[in-house]
Amino acid sequence: MRPVFMLFALLLAAQTLTASAQERAVPEYSAELEAEAREVGKSLRCVVCQNQSIEDSAAPLAADMRQLVRERLAAGDTPEQVRAFMTTRYGNFVLMKPPFQLDTLLLWLGPGLFLLLAGAGWFVYLRPRAQTPGLPEDLTADERLRLSRHLPDEAGS
Repeated sequence: MRPVFMLFALLLAAQTLTASAQERAVPEYSAELEAEAREVGKSLRCVVCQNQSIEDSAAPLAADMRQLVRERLAAGDTPEQVRAFMTTRYGNFVLMKPPFQLDTLLLWLGPGLFLLLAGAGWFVYLRPRAQTPGLPEDLTADERLRLSRHLPDEAGS
């Protein structure tokens, strides 16, 4: 039984030696195309990281997006056409500077509205309160007499 197990382990090990991962060959592009692709990539947001451009992101999807930008530019698309293609595919969110449209209105006006509301709240909270009235007036002789009827005599206690 032991020789069969050893033979099986040896065959399994031999199979793992012959299997190797194939990496996709990345074509070489000209320096001009690379510079243009970097500029386009800096204007596109990584949909995984959400706060980095695809050129700054290390996410695998950003690498795929970078490759797609280079392929589109190599195929003859202009940078505007590449941005339009990516916007069609991922929506306005993919643009680092999305256009001012109805669907991006909150994105553009949200920070200003937040500051306006925060300022109004701060003003209401810190505004001077209504002046507290000063000291009350002294009691009249009639008010003192009525009060003395209701209060026990402090001197006799």
